[in-house]
Amino acid sequence: MDEVVADALSRHISLYNAEFKTAFNPADLKGRDLHEAVPQAHAKRTSQFPHEEGFFDDLTVFPHCQEVIRELQEKYEIFFASAAMEFRHSLVPKHQWLHEHFPFVPWTHHVFCGDKSIINADYLIDDRVKNFTGFRGEGILFTAPHNEGITGYRRANDWLEVRQLFLG
Repeated sequence: MDEVVADALSRHISLYNAEFKTAFNPADLKGRDLHEAVPQAHAKRTSQFPHEEGFFDDLTVFPHCQEVIRELQEKYEIFFASAAMEFRHSLVPKHQWLHEHFPFVPWTHHVFCGDKSIINADYLIDDRVKNFTGFRGEGILFTAPHNEGITGYRRANDWLEVRQLFLG
């Protein structure tokens, strides 16, 4: 979900900028995660933000995501897979977020797991290459600032490109 359909990075950067009185932006990541791109003295605290209650509440939906997923549903069976247990306070907010923003995808198609290799699907659209390890289908790398420079995967830069890849 995060950085594919939900913009968690903007929340993360916003919290970082507010706490450390900086003007950090996504372009500053250059292929790194936020905790790797900030000064070392801020890294530990920055890594804690997603573990805090409220972090995953009301994240922004990526542009065109809802309409494209609705269109994809006419041809494909859509599942949302999220490593929601990675962060203690993310499971319930992610579940609620999906119900709010994607009510047309049934709850039976929400898969909360730690290891996405258990997903038996033809495609997995994800921003993290690690989630393709053990996945038997094709991984489509969804572009995010932290995966800049990674090659070897078919890529989608946004949801309009996802539409083009799957619906021509």
